[in-house]
Parts: sequence; C-alpha cells; structure tokens
Amino acid sequence: MQSLIKESARMVTLAPGRFSVAPMLNWTDRHCRFFLRQLSRRALLYTEMVTTNALLFGKKDYLAYNEAEHPLALQLGGCEPTVLACCARMAAERGYDEINLNVGCPSYRVQKGSFGAYLMAEKKRVAECVAAMQEAVTLPVTVKTRIGIDEHDSYAFLCEFIDAVANQGGCKTVIIHARKACLNGLRSKKNREIPELDYNRVYNIKKDFPALTVILNGNIKTIGDAQDHLKCIDGVMMGREAYQNPGILRYIDSQIFCETDLITNLKLVIDAMLPYIEKELIRGTALNHITRHMLGLFKGIPGARQWRYYLSEKAKLHSAGPEVLINALAYINHLYGT
Repeated sequence: MQSLIKESARMVTLAPGRFSVAPMLNWTDRHCRFFLRQLSRRALLYTEMVTTNALLFGKKDYLAYNEAEHPLALQLGGCEPTVLACCARMAAERGYDEINLNVGCPSYRVQKGSFGAYLMAEKKRVAECVAAMQEAVTLPVTVKTRIGIDEHDSYAFLCEFIDAVANQGGCKTVIIHARKACLNGLRSKKNREIPELDYNRVYNIKKDFPALTVILNGNIKTIGDAQDHLKCIDGVMMGREAYQNPGILRYIDSQIFCETDLITNLKLVIDAMLPYIEKELIRGTALNHITRHMLGLFKGIPGARQWRYYLSEKAKLHSAGPEVLINALAYINHLYGT
C-alpha cells in the first residue's frame, strides 16, 4: 500500500503541467508545436489564444493539430459562459487534453472584447465561465491570469479572484504570470517587462490555497530557474525563452520529469522534421512558415548565426524544400569542421 501511495504521489507531482510552454500569439502555431514536441515528450504545449468568435465563425480550422503534439492544451479567449462551453465541447471532440481560459492578456484588442486580463475585475463572471466549461466537458479547465490589474494590485485582490475561480467556479489549476497587467497607458509589449515580477505573491497563493495546483509564469530562462520555482509551486510555464532558445527543451524530460531525454543530438530534431515538412509542402504550406520556428535551434552553439542566416534566406524561396535544412546543417558543420 505504501508503494502505491508513493507512486500515486509521483504521478501527481510529475504531471504534464509541471513544465509547459506558454501560449504565444503568432508563435505557438501547429508547426511550432510539432517542432517543440521533437525536443520533449513530456512538456505540456499550448495553442495560441483562439477567440470564441474565431472558433465559431472563422473560416480557418483553428483546432487543427498533429497527433504527435499531445499533451496539448487549447487556450480560449472569451467572456460568455454559454459560448465558452460550446467552444470547450468542440475542443473536447477534437481530442484536446486541457481547456485554458485567458485572463491575462493585456492587449488593446483583448480589452475591447472584454476578455483577457480585463476579466480579473469580474471574478464572478470568470467563475461562471469556468463552471460552464466544466459542466460541458470532462477535460481539465484551467485559468491563466496575472497577479493584478492596474490599481487592483493588492494580494487581497488576487486572493479574492483566486477564491472565486477555485471555490465558485471549481477550477483546480491556475497559471499565474507573476506581473500585473497594465491596461491603461502601457503597450502590451512593454507589459512583458514592466512592472517588476513578484514571484513571492504566487508562492503565497500556493500556501494559502494548498489544494489548488499553482503554475508560475514569467521570465523563466533556465532549467535552474524552473527547478528553483518548483520548490515552492506545482509547475512552471516557460514562454519566450522556449521559443527563442528551443534547444533548452531537450533537457526537460530528464531534469524536470526524471525521465530519459528524447534527444541527445540536435541533428535528430532536423531528421524528425523532414517527413513532416514533406507532407506539409504537399498540402501547400510554405517552407518558411515552418522553419521560422526553428531559427533558434542552435542558440548558444557555434554556427547559430550562420544557421539562422542560411535558413532565413533559403527557406523563403519559392522552390525551397526539405533539402534547405539538410544544407543548412551541412553549411555550419563545414564552417566549423564537424
């Protein structure tokens, strides 16, 4: 019995949300996610934020993904409980592993639609949205939020919001970006760095809501950073660093999930991408729509600049095919005699 308890505890501790890659607009599309999956089998991946209007009325298939991307979460943007419930059912039917509600994006477009970080001021509505989605699907419904908005910047405000989402809405997992959202007078790009992060506020939420799974987001740049945070909370979410330096993900399985790493040589990632690229080219996808996500693969390694340059210049050509990646790798190997 004791061994079963230990194994159960380990499975909870090492759930996919222990390490995830943040939803990033214009970055974490299906090509990016397939590429990142070649580096880690365990990291939880998120879609870009998809608004309910786009999902219901858009001409594009916003739910498209490759089966290899699992575990995979859909991030939704919206504020109407019944509409979000409908979209959650659509995602469940398509096989997603989690539904996440965006209550953290500070962009003007999101504010105009009365969702994203704006919703922190309407905790009752957020609770209703979460409850409606949970009633509609059996998938985990999570919330990604900030530590505050504008003048609502106290720990008490954050606790009241979390209490409503967890106890009224029934949410069991919150992802907290440890920086408040500035909806007035600060562009969303600046809000990625201003004001300062407050990790302790997220740690305290875990202490005050011990039954809640708390995942921290915000300026996590190294595996060491992630490991330090995991001493205080349940999971970490890495954003821009995972995109701009994707090679870091090849160490996630062993150092975060205590499993064998998926790859030891980055050439294996390129080899794994070639069949995918061939199929996508047949479907009419332009090569640079895929390779733009791969530019940072060799960041910090000799030849990284040459890799980026070769891929950027050659992949945009009309006749470009999988050989561009092969030649790019051969090019940097030739330069450094490897």
